[in-house]
Amino acid sequence: MKETKKNSPGRPRSNQSHQAMLKATLELLAEVGFDGMSIDAIAARAGVGKTTIYRRYTSKEELVADAIENVREEITLPNTGNLQSDIDALVENAAQITLSPLGRQTVAMIIGNASSNPQFARLYWTKYLQPRRETFAVVIERAKARREISPDLDSNLVFDMMSGIMLYALIFQPNSESWTIYVRRAIDLLFRNA
Repeated sequence: MKETKKNSPGRPRSNQSHQAMLKATLELLAEVGFDGMSIDAIAARAGVGKTTIYRRYTSKEELVADAIENVREEITLPNTGNLQSDIDALVENAAQITLSPLGRQTVAMIIGNASSNPQFARLYWTKYLQPRRETFAVVIERAKARREISPDLDSNLVFDMMSGIMLYALIFQPNSESWTIYVRRAIDLLFRNA
């Protein structure tokens, strides 16, 4: 007796369609903002049906979060044995991601939409910033264990301040030095009394 292979219902998910959805989502987010975009518009731009989108995502918010996450490269958590070297590695990684044309466009899109849409801001916080904040805490905890910094230093506050410095320097670019050098100098000041 010959066994028959049982197929799952529906067509298999296409990676090409998925990438088209993510690209269309980012384009529309940049053009019309979070509130101005719809699943219908994303589907039309991506050349897919709405059902294709809803097979993967339960909401516009979930799709937008995935689209943003897709273009942001994962930060490798350094472990050089020295806080200064770990921070230098993080800054270098951030520069490679953020200073590219796509990185700049993505940051502008995130800031614009998060500042005008609390729902989008919460989504971005939950899906992107909070997990990175928790991962960054490992770098600070290692430095505390090595007694390089005060044991009561708040890793969340350090992450927030570093993020603020990086965004500020991206928007208001320093004239006399590179983004990377400026950010490193600012972070050195932050840790000087830590």
